[in-house]
Amino acid sequence: MKPFYVRELSVYPVGRRRVWLLAIAVLASLIANFETTIATILPLLQRDLHMSLEVYGLIAAASVLVGGLSAAFGGILSDRWGRVTILVPTLTVTAACNFLLATVDSVSGLFVVRCLMLFIEGAGITITASLVRDFSPRLGRAQAFAFWTWGPVGASFLASFIAGFTLPMFGNAWQSQAIIMGVVSLILCAVVIWQIAEPSAALRAQVMRHEEAVAAEEKIDPGKVRELFRHPHLWAHVLGNTGWQVLYWTFAIFGQTILSHSFGMETAEANRVVALGILLNALAVIVVGRISDRLHLRKPFTAVGIVLTIAALAYFIGLIGTGATIGDVTLVYAVLFLVLGVAYVPWMANFSEDAEDVDPRLQGAALGLWGMVVRVMIVALLVISPMVVTAGGWGAWLWVALAGQVVFLLSLAAFKGSWRRPRADESPKVAA
Repeated sequence: MKPFYVRELSVYPVGRRRVWLLAIAVLASLIANFETTIATILPLLQRDLHMSLEVYGLIAAASVLVGGLSAAFGGILSDRWGRVTILVPTLTVTAACNFLLATVDSVSGLFVVRCLMLFIEGAGITITASLVRDFSPRLGRAQAFAFWTWGPVGASFLASFIAGFTLPMFGNAWQSQAIIMGVVSLILCAVVIWQIAEPSAALRAQVMRHEEAVAAEEKIDPGKVRELFRHPHLWAHVLGNTGWQVLYWTFAIFGQTILSHSFGMETAEANRVVALGILLNALAVIVVGRISDRLHLRKPFTAVGIVLTIAALAYFIGLIGTGATIGDVTLVYAVLFLVLGVAYVPWMANFSEDAEDVDPRLQGAALGLWGMVVRVMIVALLVISPMVVTAGGWGAWLWVALAGQVVFLLSLAAFKGSWRRPRADESPKVAA
């Protein structure tokens, strides 16, 4: 028996129906990321709970590790039981946990609530990526994942935007943001429950190169996860991108704190700067994703994005301690987020396609394993970065993040896919 909210499709949706279901998957990604956002209130939490950055790092590390285990198992189970069966409960329960977060008055209480939230949330985020793959044929895969990145990016923007304008209204009380996030998340969850659907397991097992109404109803073997471990290029994808994620998660977790501590910004002001950078990133991923799909190229865009990110990050690090104006910092921060988007979306399409070529039945497992490895990295980041910052400041840690970009650049050599545009007779025309 399937839960009441599960709608399983035996015919692959096309046209507006497919686009709408893809949009619902993106909305689910936004909710999953938004309802666990804490960076917007971290400086206030530290002050209110008398919590050092090192202590918060340990709390966050433990909770993210729990989330990593959840991500791996959630991805594997979604291939076997279905995406929506697991996704909807994780979204709604995590949203409700925000009201529990608002009652926290001690460091130990924060630890318990964050572990609970991240354990539930871990499976949800990787499942949304699997849904996006399910509803995106290869010729539109990069643009589809560009919209998926609006989940984490949009969540950070929404949280920063709300915090930037509502914190002063509530006397800078961080509890107000937890309640607002809970209310907004539950409202959006209702929309997802009402509209979400997923392709059947037999449809998911097919490689869709372009949009067509394919029917599939037969039962299939879900595949063996161990098959993924036999392919070195998939490990290059996972480990290389994990190096790239060091910078992304540094800003996602500590962005406002870096701007506040290194450049003297107020919390609300730092949130507005972060919101601007995220907005530009969201625009960049859509443009780059569409161009990548039209040219049928992934690796060149990823390489250019990494090189530009390295250059922008090095300049940003150079501003620390120089007395740079708020305007200069805002401009460089915005450019940095812009070029981050150039690298990420083509890589996601590349990884999804390479994993699909190994076994299309194991998309959830591949994305779940990637999510687990990334979360293990986040645990290391949360434990190590406060110690590095205490010893050498945020500039020292950002040099570590820059090294991660170099690792990602080197890993490109192992990825499948072309460096040049296919000839007209080598690939079908991309629909507008």
